Amino acid sequence: MVIFRQIKTFWQDSSGVSLVEALLTFPIVMLVFAAFIEFGYAMSQWNQTVKALQYGARLAAVSDPLTTNFNAVFPTDAADPLNNGKATPNDATISSTCGPALANCSMAALNRIVLGSDGVCNVGTDPYPGICDLNWRIKRENLVVTYQRSGLGYWGRPDGPVVTMRLEVRDITFDLPILGGLLGLNDVTIPAHPVTITTEDLKTCSTC
Repeated sequence: MVIFRQIKTFWQDSSGVSLVEALLTFPIVMLVFAAFIEFGYAMSQWNQTVKALQYGARLAAVSDPLTTNFNAVFPTDAADPLNNGKATPNDATISSTCGPALANCSMAALNRIVLGSDGVCNVGTDPYPGICDLNWRIKRENLVVTYQRSGLGYWGRPDGPVVTMRLEVRDITFDLPILGGLLGLNDVTIPAHPVTITTEDLKTCSTC
């Protein structure tokens, strides 16, 4: 009878209930709180990647071609000299691509786009920055650039053909310290959309 009364008293005792409830809900609340913070951090990384890609595309549009076979694919003069001065054909199937694995890439031209004029990745301090100065996660190996005929320009144009350039970034993943470790979200690729731009004079400025 005494043991029964002790057990009954134990089950009826409500002291410590609030502490138990707090211990159960605290991890959930902290996880939700961390999710909100890291969602904002993820959006910042996505925006940073997109802006770096846009800047790189604008820089590449006025720099030396990034592909080694550019001159062969997009000759300056027409096969028939009498065609010089006529509009170039609008054939997007004629293209030249740099990457992946740095295939067909001009390292000197690509380094200038990625590292900037000084050849070093100095985030926030380079007066003539490259892509990695805006987003240090982007390396040469992550970029893919494609030049395609646009139908603009003419045969014999002194500054070369006017082509359309598409710059893409691949294999850049989110850096999420908490959720990445708990849920394995660090393997999620940042969905940065390709940037397409019409090139201007594909010639690097010697004073830039």
